[in-house]
Amino acid sequence: MSAAMPLGLSSFPVLSIITWSPFVGALLIMFLARRNALLVRWLAVASTAVSLILTLVVYVAYDREAAGFQFYEDVPLVAPLGINYQLGIDGMSLLMLLLTSIIIFAGAWASWTVKVRSQEFYALLLVLVTGVYGVFVSLDLFVLFLFYEIAVLPMYLLIGIWGSSGEVRPQGIFGWAFGRTGVGTKEYAAMKLTLYLLFGSAFILVGILALYVANDSSSFSFLEMELGQFDPRLQSWVFLAFYVGFGILAGIWPLHTWSPDGHASAPTAVSMLHAGVLMKLGAYGVVRLGMGLLPDATLQWSWLVGTIACINIVYGALSAMAQTDLKYVIAYSSVSHMGVVMLGAATLTEVGLNGSVYQMFAHGIMTGLFFALVGLVYEKAHSREIFKMGGFGRMMPGIATAFTIAGLSSLGLPATAGFVAEFLTFLGAWQSSYSWWLIPAVAGAYLTAIYVLRVTKQIFWGPPSADPHFQNLPDARGPEWAALWILVLVIVLFGVWPSLALAPVDTATMPLLNRLWVLQ
Repeated sequence: MSAAMPLGLSSFPVLSIITWSPFVGALLIMFLARRNALLVRWLAVASTAVSLILTLVVYVAYDREAAGFQFYEDVPLVAPLGINYQLGIDGMSLLMLLLTSIIIFAGAWASWTVKVRSQEFYALLLVLVTGVYGVFVSLDLFVLFLFYEIAVLPMYLLIGIWGSSGEVRPQGIFGWAFGRTGVGTKEYAAMKLTLYLLFGSAFILVGILALYVANDSSSFSFLEMELGQFDPRLQSWVFLAFYVGFGILAGIWPLHTWSPDGHASAPTAVSMLHAGVLMKLGAYGVVRLGMGLLPDATLQWSWLVGTIACINIVYGALSAMAQTDLKYVIAYSSVSHMGVVMLGAATLTEVGLNGSVYQMFAHGIMTGLFFALVGLVYEKAHSREIFKMGGFGRMMPGIATAFTIAGLSSLGLPATAGFVAEFLTFLGAWQSSYSWWLIPAVAGAYLTAIYVLRVTKQIFWGPPSADPHFQNLPDARGPEWAALWILVLVIVLFGVWPSLALAPVDTATMPLLNRLWVLQ
């Protein structure tokens, strides 16, 4: 793979600065901003702004003609073991880098009203996003795994301390048992999420170590492993290890149950990162490591990945329809949309894989906007129960408009980013060896339209609620607008101008697919 670097950035460690700026912000918050909540907020915004600005510079400077991995950095860490601080991005990781920068910048603004222990909250949030950046830019698998753990572990504290317990508790004949186990509480959600993701980490680590041992150069370098040829039998079970390990984070059925609980209990910015970026990290891992390093196994197991993806799409949509808690609706919607991501990858077609990566970006922005809006609604109305609320569009027209735009992107309306992503994925499913995948994919889109339109009408555009607690609610104010309109702008911009994302993505997906097509 190419390691070309644009002139002017050749000696500038831009990827390191993007990755570590939030971490520096976290250190400054912990040591310099004690008892100054306003300074904490501005330091968080400033550190994420640095990452966003430099990401935009990288996005513009990325050489589409040269393709390959660019902005390369390589520093030995543990030379005898072949561990290096090796960074680089191609068109796929470039789009994920842009997604992360947008979501965390918006999330910093969306968390402006956090008052309880805001210093620790922002510090942990910035540490978490440092891990996310690191996964997307790392070309050394050992370092990638370390960054992965950094991205996962802070979630326990962020949800367990600053999260909220659901209004709607489990009902039915086993309701007493659920009450005793704490289902629906933030503590339960935090522990469940952590246990699931650490379970997945074990599979990822086993897969990485297996490739390291089998690699003749005894190096963890992705670029060196990519040039090698692993035994097909080794590829078979390592691919499954990566699929389970990363797939848990991506919310694959039936290992998805941690995700709705985690979404529902997490504070706003954490929900935005969780659904907007962290779940994409799982899908990215399957594509980058599974498909990128294990072509024989990819061909062998693509039918399984695609079939489970179809279950995800339909199951997630049906589950979303059954929810009465607004956060749970968005959470199960994410399970369904991640099915679309995995389906596009499983098609092994150019248009399908491009659609998969585009869906990671489009869904990340859309669901980040959704959770920012849900957080605002809950902060002002103190409720997430759908059928208690109504007529909010008259009192908060800005929030209602942004929610409607997010909903239209979710159901795939033209001129939104969601439409482009789903259309490409559906076309890839039709061109694949399993064209029947198109049926559950389209059915999921139909079901999505039903529950999205129903929820939007009920809360914002329907008759007003008679509950006196829901009278004279304020619209978004001050910094809250920043998060909303940044995300709305991106949804519309990438929906109207999809080549902004597809041009760099195609430079990454084509080399990967060429390796697969040679084997077919």
